[in-house]
Amino acid sequence: MSVQREYRGISQRAKSLLAKPEGIDVDFKREINGIKSRDLVSFANSLYGGAILVGVDEYTSKDGLQRGRVVGCDVDDGSRLSLINKATDCYPIVDIELIVENISSKPFFRIEIAPGAKRPYCTQRGEYAMRADARSRALYPEELLAMFMDREGELFVSRFREAVAQLEHRLGEMDHAFGSGMLQLVTHLDEL
Repeated sequence: MSVQREYRGISQRAKSLLAKPEGIDVDFKREINGIKSRDLVSFANSLYGGAILVGVDEYTSKDGLQRGRVVGCDVDDGSRLSLINKATDCYPIVDIELIVENISSKPFFRIEIAPGAKRPYCTQRGEYAMRADARSRALYPEELLAMFMDREGELFVSRFREAVAQLEHRLGEMDHAFGSGMLQLVTHLDEL
């Protein structure tokens, strides 16, 4: 099944994101150059991922709440390439889905970032970050360690089991060799 990548108007998903304040799952950026690799890493390292709306300003509604307002941005190939390059500058590469919204009026990008399967992610500069409330923040050492342990845990357990099996096999061989040697010694002593 193919995923729709362009909308003449504004999709239901984008409408729901615009109707809420910046938070753990959404960020608004007026221009493409406002997006940093750290922003992508932050969503990829979070438990639920999120979306960045580019070409959207934050404003305060009449009831005093922060919301997103579409102002539009360039959605040409150069803009797409710039966003893709920011994702490929991360380690491991952050998978993003680029969707162009509102083509018939003020077009803007919706960048969907799923929670990463290869967490933790970092920028080229070695920055590890995650989304917290309405901002990106550095990962604490214990969070970083937990992510590495989650990622490497299965591999460690597999290698540990293999090492234990090899050790048990070698101990069995040594036990057999020791038993055979003792039997030969007893036989030799009986002959004396």
